[in-house]
Amino acid sequence: MLWSEGAGLTGDTLGPWSVVLWLEEASALDRLADRMGIERSFDNAAGETVTASEETIRALLSAMGVEAGDEAAALALLDRLDEEEYGRALPPVVVRRAGEAVTAPVTLPHGTRTLRYTLTLESGETQSGVVGFGSLPRCRCITVGDVSYAERRLPLGKLDKAGYHTLRVETEHGAAETRLVLAPARCHLPTPMLVGEKLWGLSAQLYTLRSDRDWGIGDFGDLRTLADIAASRGAAVVGLNPLHAMFLDNPEHASPYSPASRLFLNPLYIDVTAVPEFLDDAELRREVASPEFRQALEEARASANVDYTAVSRLKLPILEKLFAAFRTSAKPERRAAFDAFWTEGGIGLERFATFQALRERFAADGKADWHQWPAEFHDAAAPAVERFGKEHSDRVAYFAWLQWLADDQLRAAAERAAELGMTIGFYRDLAVGADAGGAETWMTPQAVVDAAHVGAPPDLFNPAGQDWGLPPFHPRALRDAGYQPFIDLVRANMRHAGALRIDHAMALQHVYWIPDGNSPGEGAYVAYPMEDLLGILALESQRRRCLVVGEDLGTVPEGFRERMTEAGVLSYRVVFFEWTEDGAFKGPDEYPELALATVGSHDLATLRGWWEGDDIALKAEKGLYPADDEKEKQQVRRSADRGALVDALCAAGIALPAGFGADSPYDDALDHAVHAFLARTNAALAVAQLDDLTRERDQVNLPGTTDQYPNWRRKLSMTLEELADAPEPAAVAAILAAARPSSSPART
Repeated sequence: MLWSEGAGLTGDTLGPWSVVLWLEEASALDRLADRMGIERSFDNAAGETVTASEETIRALLSAMGVEAGDEAAALALLDRLDEEEYGRALPPVVVRRAGEAVTAPVTLPHGTRTLRYTLTLESGETQSGVVGFGSLPRCRCITVGDVSYAERRLPLGKLDKAGYHTLRVETEHGAAETRLVLAPARCHLPTPMLVGEKLWGLSAQLYTLRSDRDWGIGDFGDLRTLADIAASRGAAVVGLNPLHAMFLDNPEHASPYSPASRLFLNPLYIDVTAVPEFLDDAELRREVASPEFRQALEEARASANVDYTAVSRLKLPILEKLFAAFRTSAKPERRAAFDAFWTEGGIGLERFATFQALRERFAADGKADWHQWPAEFHDAAAPAVERFGKEHSDRVAYFAWLQWLADDQLRAAAERAAELGMTIGFYRDLAVGADAGGAETWMTPQAVVDAAHVGAPPDLFNPAGQDWGLPPFHPRALRDAGYQPFIDLVRANMRHAGALRIDHAMALQHVYWIPDGNSPGEGAYVAYPMEDLLGILALESQRRRCLVVGEDLGTVPEGFRERMTEAGVLSYRVVFFEWTEDGAFKGPDEYPELALATVGSHDLATLRGWWEGDDIALKAEKGLYPADDEKEKQQVRRSADRGALVDALCAAGIALPAGFGADSPYDDALDHAVHAFLARTNAALAVAQLDDLTRERDQVNLPGTTDQYPNWRRKLSMTLEELADAPEPAAVAAILAAARPSSSPART
């Protein structure tokens, strides 16, 4: 293997002599790990360098389908990768910045004479040319087996039109095509942010909403009501938990961060009584009004926690009857709207709906996970799957119809928010992964890695590390697919949204992989093509005029936040985590401008729970502390943290009652002061949690637990009707609105 032209293994970071020295010193296993994107070391939260073991590296390579049992095997694999890469004239995808001079890498055998190229834009416009391959700028040369290749840069000139284009080249060796993505430099920012206006809003877990008309869970009708309340107070945005599709056959699988698919919506959020067919069906309305149904409904409504099983038993049978009514007597415009939705959804919606029908069939035999299905159903494009879909077309149509209802009701709520003048509207949340046994992995199994899980390394807050049990994207497979799975995810979750929050945004740069069967401490980071993914994110953001927020908590790589800022992605800043080096809370002026600031998050205690130390007692009760004396240590630290918070409020000039201190009870004065602090931060967007406005004590999720705590179930203590008239939530909203008055009458 020969390298030339100073071509480093990671771009231009290594000169030719550095490359030669590295090749001589590194083992074949190390070189293979680097080639596959495995980061062999990282700095942890304590500033210590952690190096992945050889066993971990081999396990992760194996998870990627690369078996390197010894040095000879690793060398053979490196040669095979060279053959695959350099035997291809064009890479599967090229991402460049629009408005700049664009080049594309072309790799061909030495001696190639003439190269013809055609660039076809999304619009259908074309440009073409003929060049001598030997006259193009050379990047590097390589010999694979008996063939010598040259990689050269094909100049395409300055290209201004952002979008997904196609580049085709033809030589005496044949033809090749690639997707050429031209991306803007930055994500979309609303006009008020661009001119320095500070906005505010609320965040809510949709399922926690209660109302006088709910069916045991917050729904899209309640979301519309919440938009009414928020807009009337001057809020620019309502933030939501992931609305991803879950498992209808297993409703108690409740975490929105472990969904069946991130491409579709959870039908349990459908407001049944708002479905037009319900209003037209007198018999069905009589059933819902029956004493038996009303009793079950009132029990589900009165429960302090969402009983997902009860909600499913209430909603799904009624929805099935509504679908039957739709099939026989829907108005023509309703049928046309559904047909248009199904056509727009294409093969993705068809396969998702087919998966739902298949899972329903096999779950009855105790084989809900698609990996347990007969092999002929493992491939979404298999003939057996197609036959099943045709044989059960009514059932497939039912699941597609549920998606149409959910999408239409979310659309109506979003349009209502826009009509009311909310500058952003809803922000949706994109989970970092999907459940291994769900529709998303079944539809694109080649894009994910089954034998590894996404997680986090041990840190100060989680000494044992975290295993989230989610299969990661395979970075090479993602690139080979032209990034289409990522594009589909972004598009689906920007739908009917003015902003998108990306959970664990560091996954754009690297993801912590844990080999199957290993502990979280036995994992390693795997790199992803961040610049390419950022470019696609910016392109979709601009096209959909959708703000992007990157949740950047935890172990943040050096330079990551700065790069996100350059790309116009808002940093996610939680007051509880914003500390100075000398152990004080950061003041409002120390928050970056391009940020979303909030007091807490769904994984933390509420403001009241934090102040009263309920989270510490809860963790001790559930056995989450590694040592017997850890509870006492945490209580001492929390007392100091409360004092630091009081000091930060005073330093910001926010008045508290005389004598108020770290040992004072939680009250309205503290609540108002903390939200005044939030409102004064330099962040472009300040978001108050609805849980804090309703003074909840219990947090909605306790990380590190499964069935030991009712995660993702706790409802709000107030109904929306009560919230609209309650003085304390109104007072907090007034504090935020006074500090961040909106001058924008509508979304821009």
